[in-house]
Amino acid sequence: MTKKIYIAGHRGLVGSSITKQLNKNQLLLKTRQELNLHSQNSVKDFFEKEKPTQVYLAAAKVGGILANKTQKADFIYENLMVQNNVIHNAYKSGVDKLLFLGSSCIYPKNCPQPMSETDLLTGKLEETNDAYAIAKIAGIVMCDSYRDQYDCNFISCMPTNLYGPKDNFHLKNSHVLPAMIHKFHLAKTQNENKVTLWGTGSPMREFLYVDDMAEACIFLMENYNEKGLVNIGTGQDVTIKELADFIREIIGFTGEIIWDTSKPDGTARKLLNVDKINKLGWKAKTSLQEGIEKSYQWFLSNYQNIKK
Repeated sequence: MTKKIYIAGHRGLVGSSITKQLNKNQLLLKTRQELNLHSQNSVKDFFEKEKPTQVYLAAAKVGGILANKTQKADFIYENLMVQNNVIHNAYKSGVDKLLFLGSSCIYPKNCPQPMSETDLLTGKLEETNDAYAIAKIAGIVMCDSYRDQYDCNFISCMPTNLYGPKDNFHLKNSHVLPAMIHKFHLAKTQNENKVTLWGTGSPMREFLYVDDMAEACIFLMENYNEKGLVNIGTGQDVTIKELADFIREIIGFTGEIIWDTSKPDGTARKLLNVDKINKLGWKAKTSLQEGIEKSYQWFLSNYQNIKK
C-alpha cells in the first residue's frame, strides 16, 4: 500500500527538514489555516478523510527560558491539546505508525549526566520549563499507553537542543543559540562594542543540527518499533561561554561579552546519553561549526522576514 505521511508542524524547524528529506508524493501537509490542531473536530475530520499511514508529530509550542517561564499556561495547554488530538485520532483512524517528538527538558533538573532514557520521572523538573516538560512527558506516556492498550505502533524520541534553518531567531523568545546569532549580528552591523548575555555562561549544553535530527526521525520510523523513548543528540556538549565565543568568531564580532548574572542559568548541564540510537545504527554527522555557519547563512538570506 502506498504510504501517506502526515507531518504535523511541517513549516517548523524539525518538520520542514523532515519534509525536505521525504518523498514529496507521499506527504500530507496542512498549514495552521487549513487544519487547526487545537480543534478536536477538525483533527478528527482530517484523519477520517485522509487516513494517513504514518504520522510525524513535530507540531509544538516552543521557546527559550523567558518564554517558558512567563507563558507556562500557554505552553502546557497548547502542547497537550495538539498531541492529545493527533495521537488519539491517529489511533482511531488506524495509522500504522506515529513518531512523537519530545524534548530533553523532560529529564530531572539534577539528573545524572549524560541523561539516559531510564532517567525519566526520577526527580524534580527544572522550574523554568516544567509546564512544557510535563506536556511532553504526557505525550510519551500517551504513546506507550496506546501501544499497551490498543497495540498501536507509536514511538517517542527526545532530541537535544536543536538549531538550523527556519529556527526562531527572536531576541526574547528564542533558544540560546539562535538568539546569540541574532545578538552578535546586530552588534556587528551596528558597530557596538559589547553584547550582554544571560547568566554566568557556565551551564553546558548539547546542540544538534536540525537536518541530522530529521534524518534520525526517519531512521527511527523505519527501524524502531518498541515501547519507550529514544534520545537523539551528538553525545557532546559545550559551555554557554564556549558557544558564545564560537558564534562571535563565526559572525566576526570583536567586542566584549558582558554576562548578566542577575538572570537565570537554567539547568547546569543537559547532555543526552545517545548509546541507544547509536547502537541501532544512527549517529550525528554535522559538526557544531558547520551547523552554525549554515544557520548564519540562512539567517542572513532570510533576515528581512525574521521576527525581531
